Amino acid sequence: MTILESILLGVVQGITEFLPVSSSGHLAIIQNLFHIETNGSMLFDIMLHLGTLVAVFIVYRRDIWKMIVEFFCMCGDIFSNLRTFILNRIHKTSLRYKRVIRNNYRKFVVLILVSTVPTGVLGVLGKDLIEKASATMLIPGICLLITGVLLLIADLTKEGRKMPKNVSYLDGIIIGTAQGLATLPGLSRSGTTIATCLLCGLDRKFAVKYSFILSIPAILGAAVLEIKDVIAEPIEAGQIGIYAVGMVFSAVVGYVCIKTMLLVVRNKKFSYFSYYCFAVGVVAIVGHFLL
Repeated sequence: MTILESILLGVVQGITEFLPVSSSGHLAIIQNLFHIETNGSMLFDIMLHLGTLVAVFIVYRRDIWKMIVEFFCMCGDIFSNLRTFILNRIHKTSLRYKRVIRNNYRKFVVLILVSTVPTGVLGVLGKDLIEKASATMLIPGICLLITGVLLLIADLTKEGRKMPKNVSYLDGIIIGTAQGLATLPGLSRSGTTIATCLLCGLDRKFAVKYSFILSIPAILGAAVLEIKDVIAEPIEAGQIGIYAVGMVFSAVVGYVCIKTMLLVVRNKKFSYFSYYCFAVGVVAIVGHFLL
């Protein structure tokens, strides 16, 4: 793979990871269409996703920091309650327990953990299917059509009001399941999860935040699971620098696209992306049978 191809794929990843048009679908289509050989595709794919992950951390750094702090505070309260439980049993007392989930950030942390479970299960079970689906333009094309339908539904969804304290854990499971299904190439992760968040009644701005922060454990988890396979891949030393260039471009472009996505959701402009998904999906399906 050349440095220009790395930059191209990095830009595509940065744009399509956060705009609701499917990064995996576009990467699969472009690699098949232009016959781009990444010579260690798994490592390159991980680096591109880590690049977009950096963008999420930068945009939501304050929220993420508060969530990390509250997570450890919750752990402290849980151990404190365990100690209280033991003392109450031993001394026959009625010491009060601390309320563990007592603010929006703590509830948000638990919701992300709840949503991550079905995402992880579906990701592991569907790993082989996803690899086979990415080797053709047919599946990404069909999934892009599905993404287009989801985006139209998102624009037609009534304005939601739910913030973390109002979101149920069932909502979290549904959103996490949607993200797990969106590992299929062509089915936009951001588009699918944001549409699902809106259908569950979440506030539009919070729906975007939920979707992008939810991507953090999903991307990190996928990277950890693929480390063994990455180590076994034969990769030329010179290619790593080229991969790094693509990673930087995916981070910079991803940052810009997160900001853009906030405006898109707020102003209900999903329909423009749905038409694009329909067009690219049709082109991919036709290309599959002609090329």
